[in-house]
Amino acid sequence: MPQEIAQMALVVKDYDEAIEFYLNKLKFRLIEDTVLSETKRWVVIAPPGSNGCRLLLAKAANPEQATRIGNQTGGRVFLFLYTDNFQRDFQNLVEHNVEIIRQPSIETYGTVAVFADLYGNLWDLIEPSH
Repeated sequence: MPQEIAQMALVVKDYDEAIEFYLNKLKFRLIEDTVLSETKRWVVIAPPGSNGCRLLLAKAANPEQATRIGNQTGGRVFLFLYTDNFQRDFQNLVEHNVEIIRQPSIETYGTVAVFADLYGNLWDLIEPSH
């Protein structure tokens, strides 16, 4: 079997507020939400229709991890959400009052805009050129 990145951990402050944001504002789907202990859950989400990499919402377990919430990459764009319909998905961001960091632009690789999630992590929304 070839290797692939199946999942990435995204440090969050609270499971339920993160689930609400990703499911209701970005239209992601909940793959799994399993209670592991009184303080830990296994929460996996993914964009609709995606069979690729999933996000594991990982609640910060200590003060050091909490310092990484919203800034896992030192302020760089962290995640890249590809779409087959940029206008539809960008309009969804606007309608749900998601913070737009950089307005849409057409680049050699496609149409792109930068937005922030509920904690400030930066995302690219990209419709690749064909």
